[in-house]
Amino acid sequence: MNSTKIFVTGATGFIGTKLVNELVRQGHVVHALTRSASNLDGLQHERIKCVQGDILDPGSLEKGMEGCTHVFHLAAYAKNWSKNPRVFYDHNVTGMLNVFEAAKKTGIQRVVWTSTIVTFGPTQPGTVGDETLTRITDRYYTEYEETKSIAERKALDLAAGGFPLVLVNPTRVYGPGKMTEGNSVSLMIDQYDRGLLPILLHRGVNVGNYVFIDDLVRGHILAMERGRIGDRYILGGENASLKHFYEIIDEISGKPHLQFNLPPGAARFYGRTLKFLAETFGMYPQITSGWVETFLQEWAFSCAKAERELGYTITPLKEGIRQTYIWILQQRAERRSR
Repeated sequence: MNSTKIFVTGATGFIGTKLVNELVRQGHVVHALTRSASNLDGLQHERIKCVQGDILDPGSLEKGMEGCTHVFHLAAYAKNWSKNPRVFYDHNVTGMLNVFEAAKKTGIQRVVWTSTIVTFGPTQPGTVGDETLTRITDRYYTEYEETKSIAERKALDLAAGGFPLVLVNPTRVYGPGKMTEGNSVSLMIDQYDRGLLPILLHRGVNVGNYVFIDDLVRGHILAMERGRIGDRYILGGENASLKHFYEIIDEISGKPHLQFNLPPGAARFYGRTLKFLAETFGMYPQITSGWVETFLQEWAFSCAKAERELGYTITPLKEGIRQTYIWILQQRAERRSR
């Protein structure tokens, strides 16, 4: 991809900030969509133009895309809960369609949209899914999963009709960067290491796929450069159980950590309780019953298609956790020295 102007939504998030800076490093000019209350840390560069707007404001999208040739659409509502469930649909479906319509009107050459691995649904125990996977359940565990699945179907229909769109489906992302809810796996590493999260849900047997942030950013750019219009690419890393994930942290840190098994029944009750408190008193929940059910499923996936067609590569899980752990220790030291 030659040096060009690129419009990025979700630019102030964990993944977005990393992507914007990598695009700038490669010589591009970035129009970063921001809101008045956005955290602009990490977006200070002469080739980064922060444009105020919102994915629910079509006019601001068209204005922000002026002069651009490519778009990365990362913005989504991916939180555990919202007092108004409609927020999930508004941001994940309507917001996406607004971005695509603005891209049409401004003559954007290509769009990469960040979907999610959960749109494929969970995998059968002992199997590894890929882009051909058919959902094994009609159930959606969270509003996020349901609305992103609706959005993905609409996106694929638009691409089939000629819209220049490539989809990427990240797995569970982690790594150095903004410690927001979007970087929950890194938060989990930090809390586990400090003894604040000693819980092994269901003995930690359920498998997930973990993607290092640098790989995910590189995968987005490769999808823009080489992805086939209308295709989906899983961007992930190694498959590992939570128990194995914690064992790697134990090894890298050189110290054992306290662990408690939380049976599925107790976890479901805890999730329902937090959701009740959220709906009754507005207390933002650490987790909800839907996300408990999500983590009680298997999410083992392969990135072979992205490796084969895009040249995507994976950082080994142990190396990614090592880099993240070192960064976490540095962040703690900096906070203590202030």
